Amino acid sequence: MTPHSSGRRSFLKTMSALGVAGATGLKAGAANAAYNPAAKLDIKVSEVEFRRTAKGRQLMARIYQPQGTGPFPTVLDLHGGAWNNKDRHAEEPMDRAIAASGVLVVAVDLTLAPEAPYPACVQDANYGVRWLKSKAAQWSGDPFRIGIYGSSSGGHVAELLALRPHDPRYNAYALEGGANIDATVTWVATRSPISNTFARFQNAENRKRESMIKNNKTFFVPWETIHEANPQEILERREKVTLVPLLVMQGALDDNVLPSAQEKFVATYKAAGGNIEYHLFPDSEHEWVAKPGVQTDRARETVKAFIAKNQRSS
Repeated sequence: MTPHSSGRRSFLKTMSALGVAGATGLKAGAANAAYNPAAKLDIKVSEVEFRRTAKGRQLMARIYQPQGTGPFPTVLDLHGGAWNNKDRHAEEPMDRAIAASGVLVVAVDLTLAPEAPYPACVQDANYGVRWLKSKAAQWSGDPFRIGIYGSSSGGHVAELLALRPHDPRYNAYALEGGANIDATVTWVATRSPISNTFARFQNAENRKRESMIKNNKTFFVPWETIHEANPQEILERREKVTLVPLLVMQGALDDNVLPSAQEKFVATYKAAGGNIEYHLFPDSEHEWVAKPGVQTDRARETVKAFIAKNQRSS
């Protein structure tokens, strides 16, 4: 039994004890409605308050809800922006494309590094997983199978969440009425994730990219956390981790997160016993999905196929 399977079993028992299954009409273990990645559904987009940062800024959640009966596969979207920029709108085209195939997608704002350094945004995301488990059913989502889509620095946060779902530092924010809901996830899909934080910083130094260097030094405070919060090094240290199915999509022309660093992480994840898919996208830079094109279409289909596979096997 893997840590993932035992964690999921524990979560299902918890959700049943809380009455979530009874309140929504779902049955744990029987909520896996058929998902067709080729489906074309209308979607409703709305926004709700998520939580406030330590400095009082209101974080919002943007909900992309397929119009149908569900329960739909459910995804928490974590935006990129080098931990210092962007918000819930960053991956809107991807979010819309995934949602239109019959997936509830919820994109959340994260605390930015100038407001608070690591692990503040990871704490937001950890809370987001638990919060979405408590809310998904009201938007026709499946609360028993929560996946994450993370881009760039959001991919880094997603990997940390998946590896350390029970880390007390990340579980800092209590969920009202949800003391027994944990932050385990079913799978993680990423685009250009920062899987090796120190290698990326070294790349920034080598290329003399002052903004990238500054973003790292603003986020990793104290500086030693660039190693403590490095997914590559976490695996190399053989920490006790949870290994969920993981998708990594990487641009072949990316000079921000180098393919060589990504490929090393993929090999290390596999060696640790994890199930990981790696897709290299030719003629693609760091944010290739931000503009229409053949490789953007391929990325969307890759994510949908990954969701379908893991809905069937979870």
